Amino acid sequence: MPPRPNPTARQVRLGAELRRLRDASGIESRDAAAFLGTNQTQISHIEAGRFGISEERLRRLTGFYACRDAQLVDALVEMANPSRRSWWVKFRGLVPPRALDIADLEHHASYIRAFEAVHIPGLLQTAEYVRATSLFLDPDRPESECETHVEFRMRRQHVLASGTPYDVIIHEAALRMRVGGPKITRSQLEHLLCTSEQENVTIRVIPFTADGFAGAGLSMQYVGGVIPPLDTVQTDTPQGAVFTDAPAQLQRCRTRFERIDNAALSQDASLDLIRRISQEL
Repeated sequence: MPPRPNPTARQVRLGAELRRLRDASGIESRDAAAFLGTNQTQISHIEAGRFGISEERLRRLTGFYACRDAQLVDALVEMANPSRRSWWVKFRGLVPPRALDIADLEHHASYIRAFEAVHIPGLLQTAEYVRATSLFLDPDRPESECETHVEFRMRRQHVLASGTPYDVIIHEAALRMRVGGPKITRSQLEHLLCTSEQENVTIRVIPFTADGFAGAGLSMQYVGGVIPPLDTVQTDTPQGAVFTDAPAQLQRCRTRFERIDNAALSQDASLDLIRRISQEL
C-alpha cells in the first residue's frame, strides 16, 4: 500500500505522539522496526502519519516504548481506528484541507476554549457575517464558492448543538467592528446573546477599559483532547490554520489563556455590554 499523499492533521498527530514516545524511551527507529518485523522506512511513514497502524501493533509498540499511561494508549488507539465517514468529507476539494482538519479537531474535542480580538469566533458567526467577511477578503470569489464556504462554516457549528463545552472570550473591538454594515453587525450581536443561553456555551468580553491587557495578538482556539497531553491549539495565519501540540507550547498557551481569562468580564457583565453595543447600532 502506498503512503498517504496528504495525511490529515489527526493522522499526523498520532504519528507525532508515537515519535515522542519512542524518543522518550531512547529507542532508535531501527530497533522499533526490528521489533515489529518491518523496516525503518515504515516506522518513518507511521510517525509522519503517512501509514496507519493497527490497534494490535500500536499496543505492542507502546509497550516496547515502556509507556505505562493506559489512558494515553487507549486515546492513541482511538485515533488510529479508521474514522466513520464524517460530514466534512463531502467538502473535500471544495474548501482548504486545513479547514477539514479544523472540523475534524472540533468534532473530537472534549471541550473548546477560544479568544478572538478582532473577529467574532467562527463557531459563533452568522451566515451573513461569514458571507460579508468572505466577500471583503475576496470580492472576485464566485458566488457558488462563497456559498460553499458559508455552508461549511454553518455545519461546523453543529458541534455546539452536540453539547461540547464552549468557553469563548471576545475583545470589545471585535464586537464594534461593523462587518457587513450595522444591520449585519446587530444581527450578529443578537446571535451571540441567543447562543449564550445554551448551557454548554459561555461568552465573555474583554472591554477596552480592561487595565493592563496587552494580548490583542493572542487569538487562538484551544481544543481539549480526550486527555490533556492530546490537547491542540489552533491559530490562524494569512497562509491558513496552524496547529500546535508540543507539550511546552501547550503549557505556554494554557498560561496565556489564564491571563486572558483574568482580564475578561463576568458573563452577565459581558452580555450587558453586548446588548449596549447592539442598541448603539
